[in-house]
Amino acid sequence: MMLGGRRLLPIVQGGMGIGVSAQRLAGSVAAMGGVGTLSCVDLRRHHPDLMERTQGLATRVGQDEATKAAIDEANLEAVEREIKAARARSEGRGLLAMNVMRAVSDYAGYVKRSLEAGIDAVVVGAGLPLDLPDLAQDHPDALLVPILSDARGVQLIVKKWERKKRLPDAIVIEHPRLAGGHLGAARIADLNDPRFDFERVIPDSIAFLRAAGIEKEIPLIAAGGIRSHADIARVQALGAAGVQLGTPFAVTEEGDAHPEFKRVLAEARDEDVVEFTSVAGLPARAVATPWLKAYLKIEDKLQAVAHVKNRCTKAFDCLAQCGLRDGLAGWGQFCIDNQLAAALRGDVKKGLFFRGAGALPFGDQIRSVRELMDKLLTRQQMALA
Repeated sequence: MMLGGRRLLPIVQGGMGIGVSAQRLAGSVAAMGGVGTLSCVDLRRHHPDLMERTQGLATRVGQDEATKAAIDEANLEAVEREIKAARARSEGRGLLAMNVMRAVSDYAGYVKRSLEAGIDAVVVGAGLPLDLPDLAQDHPDALLVPILSDARGVQLIVKKWERKKRLPDAIVIEHPRLAGGHLGAARIADLNDPRFDFERVIPDSIAFLRAAGIEKEIPLIAAGGIRSHADIARVQALGAAGVQLGTPFAVTEEGDAHPEFKRVLAEARDEDVVEFTSVAGLPARAVATPWLKAYLKIEDKLQAVAHVKNRCTKAFDCLAQCGLRDGLAGWGQFCIDNQLAAALRGDVKKGLFFRGAGALPFGDQIRSVRELMDKLLTRQQMALA
């Protein structure tokens, strides 16, 4: 796959927060010649000194602005550290990207600090990044990659960005019926809409790009449910240049989350995975762990009494719009930072464990990044160790 003038393996490791894809995983994937992606959200959790610096700040009454600024700055410092460490681990090979959710409150700050720290590419999902070219105008060599789910979104982004004299350097086409985490559909009922099928989105998007004379300038990367060499061959036959995978990389030895996190994802079957509405107002897919089951039982009651809170639970305001803080009926009613942080540290009882659909390449085994990439890129099954 050619991306930004670089010849890469056609494998992109998806960004996964909180802290699931940090420097160890992203740097290892890049070292193999693929695209390793860090997730920017709350990366301070991988740095004890930054956690100590922000410990207890949320309990300060009347100092919410100062608290938010302190936590934001700690996270931005963590972004710089993680990029530097991933770069060292990759030894200059492959490509390093930073995934930034459009829905986070400090979206602009994360984008700018990542670019200033020398990240190769910025990948944005969970909302339309119409302003990404503006935020990156001082970094013309950085690659800008939106995550979209249908051909209509591709047309919109390309036309809007063209007015800013910038084109996407690639576009991730993510299937909301198959991906994990936050999904690119307005409602859970829309997840199975045929307009999201790769067989439709990829050819339609390529036809639009071809008609605009920019087909060769914007490679498409298929994401969601990619689990095998055959899956890669199938989407490349449709016209995709490469693929993006999240869950299979999350459970590798190099994944930055706790071993219990990896076990939960690796052992989960499709019948153990559920869809629900996140506090970000987006459909989401995760393993039905004890906390999620308990929450879903009372979700209707919580949404019925949703109301605006005086302050964010953490005084952190991680999301620009939050169902819990802003009292948005129909949106999730829990603190996503609390739940994802619990999953990162392997707390099965309290954690929210995002996962994509489909059996994993090595079943419930935890294997290395190298073994996973070998299996994805070769026709023959690797012999079990």
